[in-house]
Amino acid sequence: MAMSFASICKRLSAASVIAASLGGAANAADQVVFQLDWLPGGDKAPIYVCMDKGFCAEEGIDVKVEPGRGSTEAITRLAAGTSDIGSADIGALMAAKVTDKVGITAVMSIFNKGPHAFFALKDSGIAKIEDVKGKQVATSPFTSSNVFLPLVLADKGLSESDITLTKSDPGALGPMLMTGATDVIIAWMTNVSIFNAQAKEAGKELEIMPWYAAGLDLYSASLLASDKFITERPDVAKRFVKAFKKSLEYVKENPHEAAVSVNKLVPELGVETVEGAIMDTMVLEFNEVTDKDGLGVFETARLAETWKRVAAAQKFEAGALDPESVVSRDFLAE
Repeated sequence: MAMSFASICKRLSAASVIAASLGGAANAADQVVFQLDWLPGGDKAPIYVCMDKGFCAEEGIDVKVEPGRGSTEAITRLAAGTSDIGSADIGALMAAKVTDKVGITAVMSIFNKGPHAFFALKDSGIAKIEDVKGKQVATSPFTSSNVFLPLVLADKGLSESDITLTKSDPGALGPMLMTGATDVIIAWMTNVSIFNAQAKEAGKELEIMPWYAAGLDLYSASLLASDKFITERPDVAKRFVKAFKKSLEYVKENPHEAAVSVNKLVPELGVETVEGAIMDTMVLEFNEVTDKDGLGVFETARLAETWKRVAAAQKFEAGALDPESVVSRDFLAE
């Protein structure tokens, strides 16, 4: 059953009460407002695990979660100081640093690969990005994937004029693909299980073409903190990042239990659906980049490449921003 935004907000308020009870006396804990960049889901499991499993409470932190409607809104709330720390796209932060000089710093990587991908049906003959030439491609109007689409096409010698791009409601993309209303959809790797279920119901199989496999190397979702928070309460920030990292590791090792935690705090989300999203998301968090650089780390060259891609996509001058000025590595526990 679909959730209303108001319903989710009520559930999140209830979740904050539960977290306070888990952490013992609420007046003894440091209060932290965590800002989501979208509604709750399996890709947001670590913060709910932190609350439900007591990892935040162990660090003396009581969390209140605020839902969001995209990275831009999340960044706006963090910049305004109404939220302390949260998850949002570091690319969106880089753009906001150039245009608005926002007082926000990235303190930990969550997705060290971008979630963007093309989805097609296996019997369509579309098996690689070059095959989208001359095809109908559907996308959501507001997804950040649209910003990077020209870049991933150009990497394969194509341009937007080589495809017919239409914009549709996110909920319509899967049905459009399954019914043949479009040849290809643009969606996130965090939703693979949802589209696989739709394909199975239609007697189809999917061909998934992640853009990171085609050379779009960049950081994406990250922990972003308001500069006010990390300046005035640096010890709280460091303890929170420690608890969040522990929660992320727990989600990897215990995906089903993590899904149960999300369901406990947001009952509208079914355990099976959440677990599917957790498994989809894991490839963006734990992979060869993680093995090489470490969990949560901003590696210098990859950070520079992220800015290079953001600058190209947003048509910024390369010298408009030093990517190192966007991050702090001081809060990530060794």
